[in-house]
Amino acid sequence: MGERETWTTDEFGDSHEGAVGVLLADGTVPRPAFFPSLSQGGGHTTSQWDVYDGRHGLTPRAHALRAVCSCGWTGPEHQVAWNGDDEQRFDEPADELAYLCEQEWDEHTTEVEKSAVAMPDDITDLIRILEDKLDKLGTESPLAAIRVVRMLELTAKRSASRPARIARYDLGIEQSAAGLGLSEDGARRLLSRFDLFSAYN
Repeated sequence: MGERETWTTDEFGDSHEGAVGVLLADGTVPRPAFFPSLSQGGGHTTSQWDVYDGRHGLTPRAHALRAVCSCGWTGPEHQVAWNGDDEQRFDEPADELAYLCEQEWDEHTTEVEKSAVAMPDDITDLIRILEDKLDKLGTESPLAAIRVVRMLELTAKRSASRPARIARYDLGIEQSAAGLGLSEDGARRLLSRFDLFSAYN
C-alpha cells in the first residue's frame, strides 16, 4: 500500500486507521500508483485517492470512493460524478465525497467506542474534572502541571500492571481486544506495555 492520508483516534490508534478508498468500475481496488522522479532515478508510490483521475495514463480513473479502516470495515460506495472531460481534475467532483467518507469513518469509530467495555461513570467524571484542572494549572504553573502528569503516569503504570496481566492470561487476547476496541496486535502491545512483569515472562 502506497502512502496516503489517514485518520486515527487517540484511543484506538492504528487498530482503526481510516482512509478514503478507491474503487474502479469493475469493483476492484487499484494498485498503488507510481510516479517517477523527473530529476533523478526512482520516484514515489501513493494510494492517495485524488491521484486516480485517469489523466496522463499514469493511473486509472476512479469509479467510486468509500471509507476504509485497517480493521477491515468499509463504508458505502459513493460514485464519482465525472462530467466526461478526460482532463477534469479529480478534486472537482470528489472533494465532498472524500469528506463524507471521513464522516462515515468517524461514525464507525463512535460505534467501536460504544462496543468497547464501558468505563464507570464516576471514573469518567473524575477524568474530565482532572483534565479541566490540569488545563488551568498548565497556564498558572506549567511545572506543577508537569509534576502532576508525571505522578499520574507513575500511578497509571502501577495500577495497570495487575489488570493487564489478568487480561493477558485469564481473558486472552481475543476477548481483551474486543473489550478494548483494538486489533489483537494492538491489544497485545498495550497489555505488554502495562504489564510490569512482561519482560520476565
